[in-house]
Amino acid sequence: SGLATICFILITKRQIPLYYGSSFSYIAAIAGLMASEALAGAGLNEKIAVAQFGIIMSGFVSILAGFIVNRFGRDSIEKVLPATITGPIAMVIGLTLAGTALGDANSIAIDTAGTVSVAEAQIAAAKNMAWIISLVTLLATILFSVYLKGFLGQLPLILGPVIGCITAFIIKLATGIDLFKVLPATTGSGIFALPVFTLPKPTWMAVAAIMPIAIATIPESTAHVYQLDIYVNDLARKKGSEKKYNIADKLGLNLIGDGIGDIVSGFVGGPAGTNYGENISAMAITKVFSVYVLMAASVIAMIISCFTPLINAIYSIPVAVIGGLEVYLFGAIAAQGIAIMVEKKVDLFSSKNIAVIATIMIIGLGGQYAFGGNIPFFGIQVPCVAGAAIFGILLNLILSIGSKNE
Repeated sequence: SGLATICFILITKRQIPLYYGSSFSYIAAIAGLMASEALAGAGLNEKIAVAQFGIIMSGFVSILAGFIVNRFGRDSIEKVLPATITGPIAMVIGLTLAGTALGDANSIAIDTAGTVSVAEAQIAAAKNMAWIISLVTLLATILFSVYLKGFLGQLPLILGPVIGCITAFIIKLATGIDLFKVLPATTGSGIFALPVFTLPKPTWMAVAAIMPIAIATIPESTAHVYQLDIYVNDLARKKGSEKKYNIADKLGLNLIGDGIGDIVSGFVGGPAGTNYGENISAMAITKVFSVYVLMAASVIAMIISCFTPLINAIYSIPVAVIGGLEVYLFGAIAAQGIAIMVEKKVDLFSSKNIAVIATIMIIGLGGQYAFGGNIPFFGIQVPCVAGAAIFGILLNLILSIGSKNE
């Protein structure tokens, strides 16, 4: 993610402050490919290599979409991806993670063997302590983001988890209940260790399985650009600053950068992704929209990937702390979807708009909570976010036939 983010920022001429990260839309497709009968006898690294090729090829879908936007203008993509689609997609992305957030908020530590870190008799009490830790983390993060000013006002997403970890440590001393995550038995003891790199293995099976999912990340990425534009515009108005350009006008460049990010990530063995919605939440909370901060974060991420003690320290953070933070961040993603529709003045009394928004929301959320994120459709496991996006796009195009532009 660090290397892909640096490439993204350079490709986009340092004009779009977004961090490249893994996209949940690809999880089912990649997992299904690696579990397929065709790869049943392959080792893990070989399976990863096959998936890498599909990830690389998916990057070309975003690049093509970016060139189309640059050639025919932003309106060309907005006809296919209006706010009635990008807004609900952003909401679905945030709300489908609600279960994950609350589940993590009440989680106790588990090691790689599936063993809980507390005695069986303490599990009920440990879960109660997990609620306390997650609530302290959530409230601390909210209070810091609302009331802290200056430099400290830019660090609520660091200070909140720190307070959560301190709370977990106090609980450990007072009750003996240890909610810090158990490190894997294979954890290295050295100071530095390079990640395992694999090279892509060309196969059309991976292209067929993974490449179409890129269609779902285009509205996701588009929504993120509009979210970012809204917050930057609002901050500029409050500070009385004059902007040199609108980030929303850089949509084509953003999509090209996304595709380059997929290609770079795929070549070194990373997952397919898109610009991160969680990062936009972080920037909205801290009021820091700087490409140089993101480049520094990218370098730090690459260093962390090699620095064993810091990896171990991050790994040991209680899941409840992460859950408390997720409640805030994932909710903010959903709220940003509403902001997109408000900013674009979406007519919610229009039967067409209601139909598109309603079906996207129900397919996306229903697919998550009824089928675990993958909707069984004629023998195909369709990721709920991808399915909602594709259905919404097609429905909007069909309902637009014969309609007059306002």
